[in-house]
Amino acid sequence: MDWRATTSSTSAVPAAWHLDGFVASLTNSADNTVAAYRTDLVGFVEWVGRGDVVAPEQVDRTLLRRYVASLTTRGFAKRTVARKVSSLHRYFAYLRREGIVVVDPSVALRAPSGDGRLPRVLDHGDVHALLDGPSPDDEPEWRRLRDQAVLELLYGSGVRVGELCGLDLDSLDLPAGAMSVWGKGSKQRRVPLGVPAVQAVRDWLVVRRDVVGTDAGAALFGNERGHRLSPRDVRRILDRRSPRPTHPHALRHTFATHLLDGGADLRAVQELLGHADVATTQRYTHISNHRLREAYAEAHPRA
Repeated sequence: MDWRATTSSTSAVPAAWHLDGFVASLTNSADNTVAAYRTDLVGFVEWVGRGDVVAPEQVDRTLLRRYVASLTTRGFAKRTVARKVSSLHRYFAYLRREGIVVVDPSVALRAPSGDGRLPRVLDHGDVHALLDGPSPDDEPEWRRLRDQAVLELLYGSGVRVGELCGLDLDSLDLPAGAMSVWGKGSKQRRVPLGVPAVQAVRDWLVVRRDVVGTDAGAALFGNERGHRLSPRDVRRILDRRSPRPTHPHALRHTFATHLLDGGADLRAVQELLGHADVATTQRYTHISNHRLREAYAEAHPRA
């Protein structure tokens, strides 16, 4: 089949994306390669469309980094992520040549290293850079305090990003170092908070009233418009603070993996994560074993 002559698969994509023109330009590529490029880009257009991005001119480097991070978090293999990044490079180079975009946002885009089949886990250096690294010089104090509290809670409690966004003031029990979370299936669980997380939340509460509008009710966190914080807002926080592409759910993976690395009981981690089935939690033991094997291979003289 000649994919250059087939437009039905791209007809559902708005014309503003110029996918048919890009596919037609691939005159020196094999049909299977063209098909892969087309599939990759249709998936990308669908993903950004969920964030109300309707044309390539709206795509910037940050959005591309977030997309690549989402691919890794969703469990795509390393080779697949690399191919999708290559598709984006070739697509935006075409748009730049045609004058459709002024700047190619994919120029510095790279596929993350590591095995994409495993959930993305931050090492301790990544966590230190994320939680203890400097904030942008021009960042307002209220946003610095909010972002710090958000990140400390994500890593310190392992909550899902949707659970974090749904937190209200009465979810907190700071004197006891704990909070109540509504998880999947409308099930509530109580999770402990470490000292850094408790302090970060206390610092944020000092300025919260000046940020969160009355229409947000008792929401713990708000955005720049005074509305309840959304998962999209949390992704923006990671984009600003993380030294390399990552995703909010990666902090949940990291929380669980670091607990197991430290010797935590699997059932305890299951309770903390709110998993109904321990089999879901067991995948983190595979990650920990993988990390142990890597450390052994790198450090043992007869590995």
